[in-house]
Amino acid sequence: MSLNTKIDFAIIFTVKNANPNGDPLNGNRPRTDYDGHGEVTDVCLKRKVRDRLQSDGHAIFVQSDEKKTDGMTSLQNRAYSDEFGLGKDAFDSKKTPPSSTLKLACKKWFDVRAFGQIFAYKGDKSGDGVSLPIRGPVTIQSAFSIDPVSITSTQITKSVSGEGDGSKKSSDTMGMKHRVDRAVYVTYGAITPQLAEKTGFSDEDAKLIKAVLPRMFEGDASSARPEGSMTVEKVIWWQHSSKAGQYSSAKVHRTLTVNPDGSYQLATLPGLAAQEIDGF
Repeated sequence: MSLNTKIDFAIIFTVKNANPNGDPLNGNRPRTDYDGHGEVTDVCLKRKVRDRLQSDGHAIFVQSDEKKTDGMTSLQNRAYSDEFGLGKDAFDSKKTPPSSTLKLACKKWFDVRAFGQIFAYKGDKSGDGVSLPIRGPVTIQSAFSIDPVSITSTQITKSVSGEGDGSKKSSDTMGMKHRVDRAVYVTYGAITPQLAEKTGFSDEDAKLIKAVLPRMFEGDASSARPEGSMTVEKVIWWQHSSKAGQYSSAKVHRTLTVNPDGSYQLATLPGLAAQEIDGF
């Protein structure tokens, strides 16, 4: 049974001496907006949610390269795989209707029925094809820091030469490492029942998202993000009483005011309670 009620949520997290989301077009410096506020994209946040769900044993279609569990080299190979995907026939209109393919994809992969996906599908005519879009019910906005961020850049030795007979000192490759000294970020999201009906996203699926968000950065440590440098402080969860919701997401999200030190205030909306969940 699909999700019965609309859900809104917010995530408050802190960054200390870490690069939460580097920009490859800017030397991998932490992303910022024009006003200097730190930014973590929605794509980056969904990647972390996918990784946590995958580590919990749920089937994920869009897997990161370092966390692949099936050895598939591309999304197409995973989709066409008889063992790990739907099989090639599922993407041929002569053998499987598009509606059936979409239902199978949503049923098999958690992230497809949650966030949506676009699949390439072979059409009726030779050489023709179409894209089959799936709109997911779970949306997450990009996160922004409450205050402008201070970024520290340090020159480092990226690597050393692995060649030679050891008689000569090898030349080092120099690079730059960037970090946000300290900042508080907040992001908002929602889960829409109307789209959940189309993908089969259920109340149980919503509970899994709710359980994953407080530990979004668990197992995400790297050189750019040392263990403990990124922490979810609080997840605010609003469960409406109907599919349409008592209030718009914008009005619900505006009830949360986050301060630069990580503290926050919540205004109340009649008939809508906010559940405050501690991060891990």
